[in-house]
Amino acid sequence: MGWGNPTIWLLGVLALLLVSAGIEDARTREIANWKNAAIALLAPLWWWANGLGLWPDIAAQIGIALVVFGLFCVAFNFGWMGGGDVKMIGALALWCLKFDVLAWMLIIMSLVGGVLTMVMLVEHRHVGRKGEIEIPYGVAIAIAALVAIRQPILNHFM
Repeated sequence: MGWGNPTIWLLGVLALLLVSAGIEDARTREIANWKNAAIALLAPLWWWANGLGLWPDIAAQIGIALVVFGLFCVAFNFGWMGGGDVKMIGALALWCLKFDVLAWMLIIMSLVGGVLTMVMLVEHRHVGRKGEIEIPYGVAIAIAALVAIRQPILNHFM
């Protein structure tokens, strides 16, 4: 994978979007729609750069992303996640070429989200705040996605 390869550039842009979304969520508890849209709209370029065919590759990616998005919409419906978080997960599901990469990302997201929730709970109680805790889950999603995409980026330097 050389510097002229578009996959390294696409992964770099994705990484910048993820870091930006994570920081924004930590600061404001929101993720801008344009960032989620950019992640989703860059996925077809990723498919093209990796030589995916319309059938069954791209169709499977879209199908998996719709299932993931639908499942997390249920979490949104019950108030367990914010809308920006759900959109970000759905957009990222378009990028995962293999189901095991997506599953790995979701497991890491859950673990990081759990640790983040515990830290926020301790901080909430330590400061003595009242009311519900707002967890910036976009941070956990961004970290998990960065871990999941690390392999193609690191392979470039080896």
